[in-house]
Amino acid sequence: MKKTVVALIAIFALFVSACGQAGGDSGDKEMVTYESETGPVQVPKNPERIVALTNAPNVLSLGGTLVGVDQWTNMNPLFQDMLEGVAEVSDQNVEKILELEPDLIIAGDYTANQDKLRAIAPTVTYTWGRLDYIAQQIEIGKLICKEQQAREWADDFLKRAREAGEKVRQAIGEDTTVSVFESDTKQIYVFGSNWARGTEVLYQAMGLKMPKKVEEDALGPGYHALSVEVLPEYAGDWIVLSKDPDVEYDFLNTETWKNLPAVKNNRVIEINMKASTYSDPITLDYLLDIYTKAFLGENDSQ
Repeated sequence: MKKTVVALIAIFALFVSACGQAGGDSGDKEMVTYESETGPVQVPKNPERIVALTNAPNVLSLGGTLVGVDQWTNMNPLFQDMLEGVAEVSDQNVEKILELEPDLIIAGDYTANQDKLRAIAPTVTYTWGRLDYIAQQIEIGKLICKEQQAREWADDFLKRAREAGEKVRQAIGEDTTVSVFESDTKQIYVFGSNWARGTEVLYQAMGLKMPKKVEEDALGPGYHALSVEVLPEYAGDWIVLSKDPDVEYDFLNTETWKNLPAVKNNRVIEINMKASTYSDPITLDYLLDIYTKAFLGENDSQ
């Protein structure tokens, strides 16, 4: 009987300890109020163990300390060196997140098990697309106490991109158009101005133009699916082709593709799809460099 009582006391103590940690017990940490899109959230002033199920690249760019990231960030070649020792996590494996003992969790509005996540640590969610890429970076800066750093990057990036855009337009023509294409195994897609692949760089920051048909069909929704046959209607004077380096694309062997003016004139800029699906500072700086050099003829297409 005594052994049973002792065991029950031990289990109760563990339960109390776990409950004490639920919701991200601050301990000795200084807490601040972050005004999230769902309301005020008490978060650590200087989080030291961040699990980012979304926006992990934004955190990385600000030097935030990550202990867990989503699989898409983890497999991105731009971030792999920076993520050495960081665990891959998902909203379907809450136990693994708990084991990492995060003091802050960043998630999307679509993330599953949000109640369970909030029981582990303060959890802040963002709705994808609600903020533009600059505002999103500044919000992450506010969240992890690096707002000034985020604003300094934004001012510097916009200045550099604007200057690059002026040089590029002078070189290729003010009315020259650019299309951004990507394909999976079934469809070809053309992108608007806010669907990563550097579209924010090209159209927003550098001020380059998209073809009229792209503006009509992709600007609002962000992307538009199309067939090989109608590619000429959406192809600009220049084409950015987002490719998975491990995939062979049949449409690239069609006469329709080969006869596009941009293809015939060697005005196709290839980018690595795996490294181009985010709109964080690391990705944007990487693509700004590629685009500027390619348009100005300073390097080979990548």
